[in-house]
Amino acid sequence: MTALNGLAAIYRNREKLSLGTRLWFTFGAVAALHVVAVVLLLLGLAGGGQPLAWGLVITAYLAGIKHSYDWDHLAAIDNSTRKFVAQRKDPVSVGFAFSLGHSSVVILAGVLVVAGATLIGQFMEEGTTGNRVLGLIGSGVSGLFLLAMGLFNGSAFVRATQVYRRVQAGGEVRAEDLETKGLVARLLAKPLSRVERPRNIYVIGFLFGLGFDTATTIGLLVITTTASLAGVSALALMALPLAFTAAMTLCDSANGVAMMKMYKSAIQNPQRKVGFNAVITGISAVSALFISVITLAGFAGEAFGLGDPMTTWLGGIDLGDAGLILVGLFIVVWAVCAWRGRAVR
Repeated sequence: MTALNGLAAIYRNREKLSLGTRLWFTFGAVAALHVVAVVLLLLGLAGGGQPLAWGLVITAYLAGIKHSYDWDHLAAIDNSTRKFVAQRKDPVSVGFAFSLGHSSVVILAGVLVVAGATLIGQFMEEGTTGNRVLGLIGSGVSGLFLLAMGLFNGSAFVRATQVYRRVQAGGEVRAEDLETKGLVARLLAKPLSRVERPRNIYVIGFLFGLGFDTATTIGLLVITTTASLAGVSALALMALPLAFTAAMTLCDSANGVAMMKMYKSAIQNPQRKVGFNAVITGISAVSALFISVITLAGFAGEAFGLGDPMTTWLGGIDLGDAGLILVGLFIVVWAVCAWRGRAVR
């Protein structure tokens, strides 16, 4: 009981903890998910061989890694991190919170599959009422959230570009230049007021995942269903969504921390990195707006039965592999700015 009270006290005062301590807690939670997945698998295999389960768990883990690089994941995490850093916060757990919320849907669906519930099949089957309702909720929330974040960071990009031009002309960076202001920021202040801390992103991630609209998520649940019919034990089956979650939280957490460090370095050293700040803010804003247009086009097409060529084309764009392009862009920008920084010295 004393240990629980101690953990509760730490949770209540978590924002007063050092950055390093919060990083340990975040990646400690990620490590715990890995341990739980392995323990479930080993307990499930204790009664018999079932070597098939090993291969399925590895497949689920790799699927989690792949899913973490979907462009909507990256856009949501990067834009949320940019917003928190601009508010002088250290959002170490944005990626973890989003990923845990997103994978909670997968874990819940996995539990239903293991329990033998046929209801989950209706949500996964394209064209059913359940699939359409959840798809509309997921696409509507994700599209509007990314649109708001894209506009918010877009206004920050415009401001950063103005500061960059002034610095190039010999001007100085003022403290107020690093704050996100302007008409768009004021308009979005109330809609985004609920997103005050990284843990609020958990709900956003959960709603993102309701649509069962990615091949990775559907494939994992199909594998779980097939393994259940093949006689794999319930504990080993539950290791599948847990392995998926462990992999996704690891990659998303690392992405969130990397973006936090990028944005903080740009803000803490504005005189030398104002151009870097403008570029990465612009990339984040454009990516969020791009994804929101595609997502909302799919929402409109499904909700209103639109069949025009533009809506159909936008709704059919696959964003799975495109996330790697976004990661590559950030790495290239960081590398170029780091190289130029050394050259200036």
